[in-house]
Amino acid sequence: MEENENKILGEGKLFKLMIKFAVPCVLSLLVSALYNIVDQIFVGNSELSVLGNAATGVVFPIFIIAQAFAWWIGDGCAAYLNICQGKKNAQNAHKSIGMGIMFTVIASVVLMAIFYPLKTPILKTFGATVDSVAADGKFVPGSLDYAIEYFDIILGFFPVFMAMNMMNAVVRADGSPGWSMISMLSGAITNIVLDAVFIMGFKWGMAGAAWATVIGQTVSFVISLLYFILKTKTFKLRLSSFKPDFKEFSAPVKLGLSSFITQITIVIISLVCNIMLLKYGAMSVYGQNIPISLIAIESKVFTVVINIVVGIVLGCQPIIGFNIGAKKYDRVKKLYLYILLSTVIIGVVFTVLFEAAPNAVVAIFGNPDPKQVDPDRYWEFGKMLFRIFLMLVTFTCTIKMTSIFFQAAGCPVRAIISSLIRDIVCFIPLICALPVAMGIEGILWAAPIADGVAMIVAALLTVFFFRSLGREKAKQGEGASAVPEQKISILPSQSGVIVTIAREHGSSGKQIGKLVAEKLGLPFYYKDMIALAAQESGLDKEFISDINANAPSMLKSLYMSAEVVSQAVIAQDKAINMIADKGGCVIVGRAADYVLRDREELVSVFVYAPEEYRIARITEIYGDSPADAQKNIKKSDKARAAYYKNISNLKWGDVHNYDLAVDSSIGVEQTATLVADYVIHKTENLADNR
Repeated sequence: MEENENKILGEGKLFKLMIKFAVPCVLSLLVSALYNIVDQIFVGNSELSVLGNAATGVVFPIFIIAQAFAWWIGDGCAAYLNICQGKKNAQNAHKSIGMGIMFTVIASVVLMAIFYPLKTPILKTFGATVDSVAADGKFVPGSLDYAIEYFDIILGFFPVFMAMNMMNAVVRADGSPGWSMISMLSGAITNIVLDAVFIMGFKWGMAGAAWATVIGQTVSFVISLLYFILKTKTFKLRLSSFKPDFKEFSAPVKLGLSSFITQITIVIISLVCNIMLLKYGAMSVYGQNIPISLIAIESKVFTVVINIVVGIVLGCQPIIGFNIGAKKYDRVKKLYLYILLSTVIIGVVFTVLFEAAPNAVVAIFGNPDPKQVDPDRYWEFGKMLFRIFLMLVTFTCTIKMTSIFFQAAGCPVRAIISSLIRDIVCFIPLICALPVAMGIEGILWAAPIADGVAMIVAALLTVFFFRSLGREKAKQGEGASAVPEQKISILPSQSGVIVTIAREHGSSGKQIGKLVAEKLGLPFYYKDMIALAAQESGLDKEFISDINANAPSMLKSLYMSAEVVSQAVIAQDKAINMIADKGGCVIVGRAADYVLRDREELVSVFVYAPEEYRIARITEIYGDSPADAQKNIKKSDKARAAYYKNISNLKWGDVHNYDLAVDSSIGVEQTATLVADYVIHKTENLADNR
């Protein structure tokens, strides 16, 4: 991110920034929601009626499974491309994108190979019903045949659907959100027009709905493909892009994993909900088809509501991230209140609609066919579903908004807790337990109860979060100096060797690096490097300094993918390259060996020592007890290893990744002499070979 953009994020009027960043994101997600809702409306208003709606609802979770894989890779490649752009080093990004396309296509073929032979049991599991005869001898039609007819066509275009979703994420990351919008909107409009032609005009039924959908997806795919061929800005695909390079591809896989988990959570919830509706619907006056059909309608309507809220907070991620990193906590709090107010307004508006006119919402999706279901029971359940199930939709939206806000702020633990507490911890157990005592109505009450519990948790997490920011602000105030901080400048140097020193905690790597710089007559960089990164980016130097120690290792990938952390890593890498561009120097820490890996003049050193030696050094220098010293060694080394692994996909401390690995227990002076001699000999050999 450039300096003027940083200034706007850190100083611009927040409400205007929110509108600027959020509106395009909201529109994009609403267009995406059209794909999910258009078929439902046309099908419900045709002779397919309730069973047609039930069939599309049954297939919807399988769509989400395919989308989960596509977004996993697409969002991961997009995040990786953004990081490469920030580092001004996007030349290798094409490899991960090419691998991403290949992986997505392979995944789509695998899903087809699984779903085609198993389609009947899978569709039944997700809620499709078979023709049956009721106890009174009345024939009850099922939705399975409709679902299979729709699914057979949809499944055949999984490669197109998944590639389109994956590619659109990369198009947005390449700085062309308008092109991505055109791609999605063109497909949605095509879908709408063809639904009218195929379903209402040609009377093709479920096949018409399916063909309209896949042709719309193909239009979107072709437009995205044209972008990859003709318009890319920061990368170019070539044949070598599709050559397997799993080391390069591992970063996008990690960065996109949270998108996959989110989508699969939706599938699990849909599956459990449909199973319970089938079971208890059969035991109620509503039967199986009415609940399954209406829950399909509810899920599509709810998607529209939640996409508006998600679009707002996703759009604001860069603003949240920058101001967290710059430690402008008053702006963070104010922006959170703007987002919260928007979320509450949206939630209240839709709550009023669902409570006051639920059947008006249901009627958009057509009137029930008396030959399929009892109309009175249909409207009765629809009214009950929207009034109870979506009773606390404002809470649902706030919980989702809070989770995304925490992720943008670099707090993956809070993000996961606030997200999973509602869906996994509360909703699924409640949806299984309540019907035992309350029948099918218990399934509906599971949602508001889960919302209530999760809202309390989300509120507590938010309060604790802002209190922690308050304490940080107080510390800033206490440590503030009346003397302005001195501007950091890069020390004068001349062309020559660049020495990077990575080290185990307690191995005296910093002191050794300083001595090496003195012996070679080179500038030495340690803390100045972080200060320079802060100065150039506008982020707080303490925040940049701490990016390799702020999350448990199991969540490090989620933490590293946060907007603010990506900005800090990019700023730090930019500072390291600025220092190296000025000539010979010695740099300690911050994975500088990886950042500068392509420079011919680089000599990378790893300093290690036996644990006993390191404990003794820490005890001597810092006054720690041996137990505390040992604890700090493990914590620090673990954090450095996790950070290095996440940005390089290499093992920190592996001697094969360095030019020289040296045991510093021989003494600080002796180690510095050894390193300096090695550097001199290596540079002489390089000069001779030239």
